[in-house]
Amino acid sequence: MTFFCKFVSQLRGQHTASTVGRVTHHSDSHTVSLCPLPDRPETRMSFTPYRTVTSENSFEITIKRSVFRAFLAPCRSKEEAQQVLDALRSTYWDAVHHCYAYRIGEHGFESRMSDDGEPSGTAGKPILFAMQKANLSDAIITVVRYFGGVKLGVGPLARAYAEAAQGVINESAQIDVRPQQRITVHCVYDDVSTVTRLLEDMDALFEASYADAVSFDVTVDEEKMSSLLALLISRTNGRAGYSKIRPE
Repeated sequence: MTFFCKFVSQLRGQHTASTVGRVTHHSDSHTVSLCPLPDRPETRMSFTPYRTVTSENSFEITIKRSVFRAFLAPCRSKEEAQQVLDALRSTYWDAVHHCYAYRIGEHGFESRMSDDGEPSGTAGKPILFAMQKANLSDAIITVVRYFGGVKLGVGPLARAYAEAAQGVINESAQIDVRPQQRITVHCVYDDVSTVTRLLEDMDALFEASYADAVSFDVTVDEEKMSSLLALLISRTNGRAGYSKIRPE
């Protein structure tokens, strides 16, 4: 996380007081497709695309002389989140609080928050709620506070942390994350054109191999997999089949 250390160091100087997959551009937003995913039980929840960031950003507000400086950074693991937090604590060592929340993975299945000495529920929870509201994951938001000498009270304090977190989210460029799955489709030569059209209709990435039969190595958005398999069987009258590709 050397890049982030440099980032916060540059910001500090201004104040005295990855992904394997496909990126599709849509105006000012992007979609990142991650592949492959590990096999999951059939009872898993349906996937809802989430948002993340690919670069760091900061946002600052001052309330009754207290400075709340929020930092948003990407992280794909709790170890990366800790590295970001350590860098900020080292750079902003004189701040009275370093409150944070992070969410990792689809649906933010791994998350953590900390009030870092502030009254319980006034810092980490508002930060985490802002991330949940924005459907933001694979990211950490840290808000460092410089106390201005005036106590804010529980309600205003929670609103201050929420405003700082929401501010840095609003200032950050975000992307949609859509995990993918990989399969191999097997078919006879007579069904090649049918299978090819189906894969194109599903916006799948595929590569064909020709031997006694035809095999397609296919990568498709996870949310489209069920439809793809059903249509594959129906359009070829059951002649085509498939096998899963194990994650490397």
